[in-house]
Amino acid sequence: MDIPQKPLDALVVSPHPDDAELGMGGTILRLIRQGWHVGILDLTSGEPTPLGSVETRTRETAEANARIGEPWRANLGLPNRSLEPTLEHRRALAGAFRRLRPRLLFAPFWEDAHPDHTAATRLVEDARFWGKLSKSDIPGEPFHPSRILYYFSVHLKIVERPSFVVDVSDQHEAKLDALRCYRSQLVDNQPEGRPGVIDAVADRARFWGHLAGVRFAEPFASREPIGLAGLGDLLP
Repeated sequence: MDIPQKPLDALVVSPHPDDAELGMGGTILRLIRQGWHVGILDLTSGEPTPLGSVETRTRETAEANARIGEPWRANLGLPNRSLEPTLEHRRALAGAFRRLRPRLLFAPFWEDAHPDHTAATRLVEDARFWGKLSKSDIPGEPFHPSRILYYFSVHLKIVERPSFVVDVSDQHEAKLDALRCYRSQLVDNQPEGRPGVIDAVADRARFWGHLAGVRFAEPFASREPIGLAGLGDLLP
């Protein structure tokens, strides 16, 4: 894994390539445009899938990454479909946190039908704790990201209950362009005559934007209270 020259402001941990874009592609682009140093760490290749391959997914990921502002990105190489919060996987992710030193972590929402997603959430939480341990053989110096926020890329038919939403009206079309780059997963395999995954993502963004008084928004959750320096950025 190539380490960026400076620590990350935020690191999005994604179970598979495309989860980061599905859940918070607009927010990633917005943060980058605001000057944040953002990274994405895909835990697995996402393969095998019916229409994909490792080479296809790698190409699609690079194309999608360009659409959301070229955040730093790497793949941890953990096993797809067998992702588990084991000590071995926890150690690998904790080592990545120590080397990347992100101030803020984004993880998948903790409730999901996909075992890889819930395993990823548990891994992020456990590795965050392990990352600060001293007298350890984990590579790198002890480090503890200050906060975890959770994005929604879920396989459950639920209405999200977020702690807050982010206005991504200006980034919405770029996010959809990024999602279309994942043709093998989100375009070519969609049912004819019915709304597909990208349609559902757009509808949800419009729904949350409507509630926030903007065109499009992305929802996020937090297990802990969120402190504000002021109320100036609250949406109408």
